[in-house]
Amino acid sequence: MSDSGRQRQIVEILRDRPFASVRELQQRLGVSAATVRRDIDKIDGAGEARKVYGGISALDGAAQAGIAFARPYDENRDLAVEAKRRIAALAATMVRDGEAIIVHGGSTCFHLGVRLADRNIRLFTNSMPLAAYLSDHGHCSLTIAGGDLHREPGIIHSLAQAAPFYASKLFLGAQGLSQEGVLESHPLLVRSIVDLSRCADQIVVLADSRKLSIHARNVALPLSRIGTLVTDDGLSDTDARMLEAAGVTVRIATSSGAIR
Repeated sequence: MSDSGRQRQIVEILRDRPFASVRELQQRLGVSAATVRRDIDKIDGAGEARKVYGGISALDGAAQAGIAFARPYDENRDLAVEAKRRIAALAATMVRDGEAIIVHGGSTCFHLGVRLADRNIRLFTNSMPLAAYLSDHGHCSLTIAGGDLHREPGIIHSLAQAAPFYASKLFLGAQGLSQEGVLESHPLLVRSIVDLSRCADQIVVLADSRKLSIHARNVALPLSRIGTLVTDDGLSDTDARMLEAAGVTVRIATSSGAIR
């Protein structure tokens, strides 16, 4: 296959998925990692997709439909970090000693897990980065999801069996939020959110306010399933009214440290 033919194939792959790793493309195309990286450089230079750590990502708003694809975990974790930390700090106050909770994958949920590392709680997670952190630094009771390791988006998930855990709260992030509900582009995240939502009494979404302007392709959960949204003080009045009209309790972690 010619260089241009390979690069067209990579772009076609990204029409149906948000991210492809160098290793995946190497296996699929039957070429070396160095060849894949050169192809990625060419595609990135042409503006057809974005070179990211470990592979290549579809452009936000691709398919000319106003749909944002999920960023790779390693890229997303470096966005809106201070807002995520404030949101995690507020969410941690919602957890009681002795409680059993589920913390889903994602960068904001990772910050929550760090906050809870030394608490007297039972914590279940499908997050590979959080499980690794808590293994080295935590003292809470830790249960890790069984199944296959998916390095992108950084979660452990089984298609064959449900999580053997029941919790009072499920904390999860979101790629986007709208009047439709919690939005995700990555099919595996949609599946894992749906599965874990059946294992908790209450669902708490942790999402910074910019997520209200992102529209992803799939509804993982409708707003009617969400008990509480913890966000930052960039939330607009219009979005706040929309959420509250849907029965979602909104809690704001402000930049001053106050809680609303």
